[in-house]
Amino acid sequence: MKLYYAPGTCALAPHIALEWAGQPYEVELAELGSEDYLKINPLGAVPALKDGDHKIMTQADAILKYIETKHPNADLGVPKDPISQFELDEALAFLSGDFHPAFWPFFVPDRFTLSNEKSALKDVREAAFVRIDRAMSHLETLLVKSTHVVGGKRTIADPYAFAMTRWSTHTPKPWQDYPAVKRFMEAMLDDAGVQNVMNAQGLK
Repeated sequence: MKLYYAPGTCALAPHIALEWAGQPYEVELAELGSEDYLKINPLGAVPALKDGDHKIMTQADAILKYIETKHPNADLGVPKDPISQFELDEALAFLSGDFHPAFWPFFVPDRFTLSNEKSALKDVREAAFVRIDRAMSHLETLLVKSTHVVGGKRTIADPYAFAMTRWSTHTPKPWQDYPAVKRFMEAMLDDAGVQNVMNAQGLK
């Protein structure tokens, strides 16, 4: 497998999952916005994954599910009963559909206003803080009983939550202000595989 990534993006999640899987893989730094990368992923986003002759795979949550299915011995999923599977899918849907979009107005405020005035962009960023806090508070409830997002065990939901929770350090209420999230983040930061990936991407 070859993973295309940009440092600190949500591509951090499948990078960690590949490291946890314990099988050989490659990573390539994507030049976002370049013509060469648009040929790989016309959406211009990371992550993207190439595995054999299959077409390029995109979307972080789908890539994570593929890694989990491809490497069952790594045990990055949950039991196959319907409730356990639903809980994992529900967590991934929250992360991709609520948590990730909550940060978009903060990082790219120009997409959410027709004004180029600095004050308008500032208002958009500040408005994002309410939605980010709502998402962080929900993540807090998922982590109250465990340092894992789903099922009381390590799954592909953990690196996805970790990758985006890191972004909260740019807001007035960083992850350290949510007790259960703080325990989760500290456990993740102590993980050897996470440390390997963070070093590889030049992150702290």
